Amino acid sequence: MSFTGKYQLQSQENFEPFMRAIGLPEDQIQKGKDIKSISEIVQDGKKFKVTVTTGTKVMKNEFTIGEESEIEMLNGEKVKAVVQMEGNNKLVTQVKGMKSVTELNGDTITHTMTLGDLTFKRVSKRI
Repeated sequence: MSFTGKYQLQSQENFEPFMRAIGLPEDQIQKGKDIKSISEIVQDGKKFKVTVTTGTKVMKNEFTIGEESEIEMLNGEKVKAVVQMEGNNKLVTQVKGMKSVTELNGDTITHTMTLGDLTFKRVSKRI
């Protein structure tokens, strides 16, 4: 199953509390909470390029399944992480005590990030 495509955010849960927990400034949280971000994913075998555009902010990450890569976090911090694939439709990584799971089902991508007992969930549809 290929992740390649463009996806538009449909809904999100716990955006504000999660962004506060990772240290995003309040003005950025307020600016970003109502913007329907666009995610573009290009998959070439085990290599991925992910571009997320939220208003004027563009976040780009490239990684290869099973190899250490530098990943930009939501707060702009760059960290080393290894992304693993579970089955043929789930990308999983652990970064700084946070678990990130991106699951593709048909034309819907569900991205869940868990930090302690706080879970942030985003649902995007292919456009």
